[in-house]
Amino acid sequence: MKKLNRYIIRQIFVGFLLVTFSLMSIIWLTQSLRFVDLITNNGIPVSIFAELTSLLMPRIFTILAPIAVFAAVLFVYNRMLSDRELVVMKSAGISPMQCAVPAIIFGILMSFFNLFVYNLGIPWAEQRFSELQWKVKNDVSHLMLREGEFTTLQNGLTVFLTTHEKDGSITGIMVNDERNPKSKVTISAEKGRIVYTEKGPKIIMVNGARQEINNQTKQFTSVSFARYSVDFGIQNNARKKAAGVRERSLKELLEARSNPELNEKEANRFLVEGNRRLLNPFFNLVFAVLACTGLLCGNFNRRGQTKIISTSITAMIIILALDLSLTNIAVNNISLLTLIYANLILPLCICIYLLMFYNPALFSRKKEVPNEVLNNE
Repeated sequence: MKKLNRYIIRQIFVGFLLVTFSLMSIIWLTQSLRFVDLITNNGIPVSIFAELTSLLMPRIFTILAPIAVFAAVLFVYNRMLSDRELVVMKSAGISPMQCAVPAIIFGILMSFFNLFVYNLGIPWAEQRFSELQWKVKNDVSHLMLREGEFTTLQNGLTVFLTTHEKDGSITGIMVNDERNPKSKVTISAEKGRIVYTEKGPKIIMVNGARQEINNQTKQFTSVSFARYSVDFGIQNNARKKAAGVRERSLKELLEARSNPELNEKEANRFLVEGNRRLLNPFFNLVFAVLACTGLLCGNFNRRGQTKIISTSITAMIIILALDLSLTNIAVNNISLLTLIYANLILPLCICIYLLMFYNPALFSRKKEVPNEVLNNE
């Protein structure tokens, strides 16, 4: 029996990897299109682009994992039923519950792995994603200022530099400032450095010249300087953004009601999210059991198991839809939070009961024996 369990688990694992990789590749491709403009407009390296998109994968994985588990278990058990493997197992005296043990083991393993990703992987990935996204959009250092190219930071402000030095300084600087409609200013300097202040980043230039043309009087002025600074006009206060729900730890979410900074609806949303982090990983177990229950308990049909498979898929969709609906309802009325737990526990209990006690022969229609046959006997 152990060898049989390992065989089925191995088949489920291979199917799970194929389904997960295919779905995540498609979603990664669609999500990455959102960040293509960061490469074309801001000139960020491909490595940072890859890191940004990869940080979205933990959240996507937790969404796709239960569906992939359901698809893998359904495919493996349906193939085994079509190849008569399950028929032989039942003929050998193996009960439906024993046949479902590999799916249950795989569902439990995936549930605990998702529990880790939900509570450690996603918060870390979301924090890192927010920091990196802010850096890409607001950091005007080497991410945006490329060597030997003119870079437009905002309307009317263009910067050119020759090289980035190892010590963090820059050389061969030229700044064209047309933010003031009354004049045009061109500043050039031998070297400088980008610094960050409370008012935002600015560039400090050393040993250069400032040239200005007044648009109204057409007067030209030129001044040499030993030290000069230009404010980029990007505020740092955007960086100090409150952490979102996904970036919070499980402890912060469950203790949201004691946080005075949150109103009642926000506290409810945090509390619901905390409970979902504990609950949602176990949808892997529910969907693994759901996928094999119909095939193990139903009658074998040589023409295929289309009706059973359709019913299982419909049940899975209904459970997912109820989970989304009940989550929104619980945010508005926290007393209905128990319905989210019922949506997971009830289908699991029904499936376990069917696997252990359901006998399709008891519910099949008995054929009536003609009276003539009885009289002849």
